[in-house]
Amino acid sequence: MLTDKKNTSILLVIMLICGINAHAQLGGILEKAKEKATKAIEKKIDKNANSKGMEVNGSAGSSDILSGDSLIFAEDFSAFRSASTPTSFKTNGAATVVTVTGQKGKWMEVRDKAIYKFARQLNYPRRFTLSFDIIAKADQIKDIAPLSFGFASDNSIRQYASNIGTYVELHYYDTNQVNVGSDKPAKFVNTTFDLEPWLNRPLHVVLSIDRERMAVYLNKVKLADTVLFSPAAAKNFYITAPWEYANGAGVLVSNFKVSGFRK
Repeated sequence: MLTDKKNTSILLVIMLICGINAHAQLGGILEKAKEKATKAIEKKIDKNANSKGMEVNGSAGSSDILSGDSLIFAEDFSAFRSASTPTSFKTNGAATVVTVTGQKGKWMEVRDKAIYKFARQLNYPRRFTLSFDIIAKADQIKDIAPLSFGFASDNSIRQYASNIGTYVELHYYDTNQVNVGSDKPAKFVNTTFDLEPWLNRPLHVVLSIDRERMAVYLNKVKLADTVLFSPAAAKNFYITAPWEYANGAGVLVSNFKVSGFRK
């Protein structure tokens, strides 16, 4: 009888130990599952981590941005009153300085069917960077038609698309299509970048020009790096607004900076 009680006690101890080990293993499995789910959520939030770049004669997807060391032009609209017209830009439409709820600084509204260029024609060096921020304001991305920016052969604002030579097109209503190209030389690069997560918050743009080449970066992701200018091409920065907006959508821009390289 005593032996039976000892055996029963030993059996209970063994079962208890096994239960503790199983609980520990289960806890470890659950913890790993939790970590995996957390990483998946973070990855989903930052969709642009998987943005792809397809381009010609260069490497896409890297973030090797070198900013110029000699300031040529800067504009953040801080010197202008809200609801005023900035004198640093000219347009065939309307330009208004505004503040944006939840965002720092001041911004210029980009009205539909209008083209915008710097009021003063800049003398760009052979190598320079041009950067600025875009806020696409909308409840849904399909409410915004494509936005284009790049360099034209002159500084005229006569027409909506006045002598545009080199361009970058953000196709908002397609959610992730970005086209980069030029007419001389004839070049077209179709690439992707998830634009939807950038609704209602600033998207940083950098154009890095080195003679005939231009690299395009969105939020530090390189989408293209190829020859987009002829050797003697004139360069005049422009923005052409979306042809139309829906449901109160709009685009705003600010924090322009043009910098050259001393070497």
